[in-house]
Amino acid sequence: MTESAPATAPLREALDYLHWIYNPFQRLDTTRVYDLLSTRAATARGLYLNLGYWDGATDLDGASEALATLVADTARLAPGDSVLDVGFGFADQDILWAQSHRPARIIGLNITASQVAVARRRVAELGLDGRIDLREGSATAMPLPDESVDKVVALECAFHFRSRAEFFREAWRVLRPGGRLVTADIIPMAARSGRWARFKQRLSWRLVARKFAIPPENAYPRPTYHARLAMARFEQVQVRSIRDQVYAPLHQWLRGHPEAVRRLHPMARLPARIALSLDAGSVYGGLDYVLASAVKPWRLVR
Repeated sequence: MTESAPATAPLREALDYLHWIYNPFQRLDTTRVYDLLSTRAATARGLYLNLGYWDGATDLDGASEALATLVADTARLAPGDSVLDVGFGFADQDILWAQSHRPARIIGLNITASQVAVARRRVAELGLDGRIDLREGSATAMPLPDESVDKVVALECAFHFRSRAEFFREAWRVLRPGGRLVTADIIPMAARSGRWARFKQRLSWRLVARKFAIPPENAYPRPTYHARLAMARFEQVQVRSIRDQVYAPLHQWLRGHPEAVRRLHPMARLPARIALSLDAGSVYGGLDYVLASAVKPWRLVR
């Protein structure tokens, strides 16, 4: 019994991967997905899990950092800001922002306890735990006071929230007047004309949504995204697609760098290689990628 114990955890993990990837009826919740993915990131240096912004980037680490920088610049992070980062992963972006944009404080919320533990350790090792406060908590029930932060950011995670509309309402609540919300987010493409084109779009979206815990209530295109932010009383709403700087260049880079795929769990490598054998238009045809920003208006002076 004792001799076989060390093999139990890897075997259980392999079975969980098989069930998740190859069982068409299996849907895991968000925390279980990220527990399985663990720290096996395709990046070579950091633990970024985002798809990257490939406007001039030459590798996945650089593209992941570029996306984090794009989010920070769009949010206008600045010294003195109090920033809330929801779904912070392993805190790569928080470490970057603390060093590059130097806000006074970054508070992180993440529902995946395994990620919180790793991220806290990494932040402490860099001596940044006095400026980066990472907590286990939900983006749709934020344990923060009203009007307590200047910026709220969600880097490639809001599609998981149940629901994104609840997150928008909570972001409004915790933002100070004049505060800014920024998301980098995955949503469905607007339907194309032609039955075959629409079928391919729906298939592309459903495969991603089912395996990566995207609830049906978050499946809407850009115009609806804009409307939901406006309904949450935000102003200066902008929702622009950056999909051309995300999916196709990532796909092309991964094709040319098989060592990145080898960093994944062995059970994840085969489906990754199958996807890379197809053209990017087929794999990502149903997926848009948006950068959204909105401002909580100042109160009227009476």
